Amino acid sequence: MNAPHGSTRVFARGSWAETSRIADVLRKETVGGVLLLAGTVAALAWANSPWAESYETLRDTRVGPASLHLDLTLGTWAADGLLAVFFFVAGLELKREFVAGDLRDPRRAALPVAAAVGGMVVPAVLYTLVNLGGAGGLRGWAIPTATDIAFALAVLAVISTHLPSALRTFLLTLAVVDDLLAITIIAIFYTTSLAAGWLALALVPLAVFGFLVQKRIRSWWLLLPLAVLTWVFVHESGVHATVAGVLLAFTVPVVRSEAAGGPGAGPGLAEHLEHRFRPISAGVAVPVFAFFAAGVTVGGLSGLVESLGDRVALGIVVGLVAGKVVGIVGATWLVTRFTRAEFADDLGWPDLVGMALLGGIGFTVSLLIGELAFGVGSERDDHVKVGVLVGTVLSALLATVVLRLRNRRYRRISELEQIDADEDDVPDVYQRGLDGPDVPGPGRRTSADG
Repeated sequence: MNAPHGSTRVFARGSWAETSRIADVLRKETVGGVLLLAGTVAALAWANSPWAESYETLRDTRVGPASLHLDLTLGTWAADGLLAVFFFVAGLELKREFVAGDLRDPRRAALPVAAAVGGMVVPAVLYTLVNLGGAGGLRGWAIPTATDIAFALAVLAVISTHLPSALRTFLLTLAVVDDLLAITIIAIFYTTSLAAGWLALALVPLAVFGFLVQKRIRSWWLLLPLAVLTWVFVHESGVHATVAGVLLAFTVPVVRSEAAGGPGAGPGLAEHLEHRFRPISAGVAVPVFAFFAAGVTVGGLSGLVESLGDRVALGIVVGLVAGKVVGIVGATWLVTRFTRAEFADDLGWPDLVGMALLGGIGFTVSLLIGELAFGVGSERDDHVKVGVLVGTVLSALLATVVLRLRNRRYRRISELEQIDADEDDVPDVYQRGLDGPDVPGPGRRTSADG
């Protein structure tokens, strides 16, 4: 069924330029996801080996100048420093999507934004319900709210599903909005003490950085010291230092200036910096953080059961597995119920459930919030790691089942997406590629409306 004039198509294909760009982004994130998995497995193996003490010694080794209050452990450097790069890239991606991407159309943006909000609120509520009356567990309410796009894409790579570009774009946008909401939560709810003077001082290099990038100056020897100074001052202020990454990203212009040819002359500075830093984020920052954050001594099956007996770990599992699905699917239902949004002819609710289950793969930011909530190396922090790992694995397994059941359909859609047909040829191609016993008739798709 074709959507009425002026209505929004849920999971509609975006423009060819945007689809190609998203595909390039996701290829880099998939490689990063594989490295993240490798770092996680290495940390778990080391932490549960006879040499577990050496892993803790390495993680807790302090480096950096004490006079600047930067004599931090390697684990803290990974969480505060390397993840600032991760959030810088996430901020660039988010700004580009809403300024120059397909999501500059409010109708297209409404669904992933609503889904991201629902996918954060419901897990937080379920976690809170599980931990009511518990001893100090409520401080971790935000742990199951995050989605790890790199880990989710690594799962997709392992199960080899031919996920259509519309679903991949939805998943990426969901995760990026999720990251922005998560960093907002960290800044507001997990700042224990605020030194306003340091925070005000951070605005100086931030403003200079913003002025230079608005002038399209790309000289690293100017921009990098300013970014580092901003990070140091934000760190000293008591606000989590990763917030500096998002603030810096939001100052970067997305489109080219008129002097450089305007928007149609090619990628802007935001996309240029994203291309430069995404490999560092996906290939170094996130895997190294995972290596230092995921190492928990489980203690065999009995230790696993004991950890899951803690309401904190149980709340995380319930939030990631059930909360994400209820939140994302529920928010999408509300959007379609109170607007004229309709699903594209070849995709529907089962596909949304698959995306919601992938949204339950919460790792990088979930572990970071767990450390902020309960302290690195504490018993509760170990239970957080177990809960995040178990919830992530369960979500991944359930997503695998759902998406593999739909893979035959995805393969045909993927084949169609490889055909560079003009508008008049698309209906015939669509009919040849998608007609079948499990597809409810052909529909007209174009590169403009999906």
